[in-house]
Amino acid sequence: MKFFLDTANIAEIEEAASWGAVSGVTTNPTLYAREGGKLADFHAHIVRICEIVDGPVSAETVSLKRDEIVAEGVELAALHEHVVVKVPTMPEGLAATRELFERGIKVNMTLCFTVPQALLSARAGAAYISPFIGRFDDISEDGLEHLGNTVAAINNYDFGHDVEIIAASVRHPGHVVGAALLGADIATVPFKILQQCIKHPLTDRGLESFLADWEKVKNS
Repeated sequence: MKFFLDTANIAEIEEAASWGAVSGVTTNPTLYAREGGKLADFHAHIVRICEIVDGPVSAETVSLKRDEIVAEGVELAALHEHVVVKVPTMPEGLAATRELFERGIKVNMTLCFTVPQALLSARAGAAYISPFIGRFDDISEDGLEHLGNTVAAINNYDFGHDVEIIAASVRHPGHVVGAALLGADIATVPFKILQQCIKHPLTDRGLESFLADWEKVKNS
């Protein structure tokens, strides 16, 4: 399973990229707004992310009509070869995705919550489909169960192009474990969760023990 970083924070992206474990980045309007982003700087911000990460960078459209989504998607895709256009799962989004697919532009269908939505997205030409885990958990449903159903359904068919499942709305390392065991292609995670994935108290304890023993060696 590949890891994408779900953020618009440049410092977080630079740090995670230095680990050599991050294959891409996903962003959205909310994440950009949290960074105090301005409309005039948005395209330059996306380009900067693309320059840091050698992999797909999802930049989301904000239009609701198919022609406007397509126009916005074409503009975003022209920014950098790494840009993947993020489109909401809705009828206008499906139509726009088909048009973008026919133009050779990769699409990440976001806000996907059901198997039929995922299948329709794949048929429309989406290269990535993003089922949300945490938002199901928020309403007392099993997000991992929904993810597993989506992975199984997509893997049943040949859509004539590559389709990858991105486990999104990841809230804790347990979601990462579940997504990996279910066969999701990618988990897109906030930087905080990525940090939690690399930490474990037994690792910390073992490191402290090794260093303490080495101090004894140095002082012998």
